[in-house]
Amino acid sequence: MPKELMKKIEQLKKERNAVILAHNYQLPEVQDAADYTGDSLELSRVAAKSDKKVIVFCGVYFMAETASILCPAKTILIPDPLAGCPMANMITADDVRELKARHPKAVVVGYVNTPADVKAELDVCCTSTNAVDIVSKIKAEEIIFIPDKYLADYVSKKTGKRLIAWEGYCPTHVKILPEDIIKKIRQHPHAKVMVHPECRPEVVELADEVLSTGKMCVHAKKSHDKEFIIGTEVGLIHRLQKDNPDKKFYPASEHAVCPNMKRTTLEKVLWSLDEMKTEVRVPDEIRKKARRAIDKMVEFT
Repeated sequence: MPKELMKKIEQLKKERNAVILAHNYQLPEVQDAADYTGDSLELSRVAAKSDKKVIVFCGVYFMAETASILCPAKTILIPDPLAGCPMANMITADDVRELKARHPKAVVVGYVNTPADVKAELDVCCTSTNAVDIVSKIKAEEIIFIPDKYLADYVSKKTGKRLIAWEGYCPTHVKILPEDIIKKIRQHPHAKVMVHPECRPEVVELADEVLSTGKMCVHAKKSHDKEFIIGTEVGLIHRLQKDNPDKKFYPASEHAVCPNMKRTTLEKVLWSLDEMKTEVRVPDEIRKKARRAIDKMVEFT
């Protein structure tokens, strides 16, 4: 990491009363420069609890929006406003309203990986960690689950409930194939397989553990196992290896790279702090409705 660049970032952080948050899929040098690393909702909660006035969110756009929903009084900056989430962009608020019109008695559950105006149409939000728990507690006969069809499949199998699923998916996680897992198991026969529930069902079936990125980090620390095959975006390997230097982590597929997550660089973090750009602010009308869905999630869990 360039020392001069980091010195400037640290100086601007103090001047702006700012904190840097980086998602687990960010470039290694961005993760190392951050005050906190984690998954999207975890980081938004850190933003809400922080006493800093400026939040530099190194992730994708919906994550910065979620931080804005949870802490509207703070200035949320995203170093690259073009860093979007393809899965989040596979559904619109109009799509959700149309689904609700077709299934008026259904409870609408939405993954946190959605735009703010979509969250405003939900009954309850969920994460990859708590989706099974939330759906298992819903008494309605019909449940709409958006936008990830693979997370919906995993939740349906775990809860025994039929879900009305949207046809969205994560283009990065679908690059991980069953043959990738099988190949890595042959190469590392003692390694345990951890995969994200956004993966294809046939990949999930091969896993020892199906976990969110945050839970993978927790499990890797607690486990007595020394080797792991990781079925998620390759950026997580850096944090896992950093947190567990005595263990080994292998990506299930080297092709599981999210180009949007890699758009953020240290230079962009510096420019973001220097120019106070680009600010992400969710309009109050949408923010209040979206906040209700997030609060409902907290109530459920």
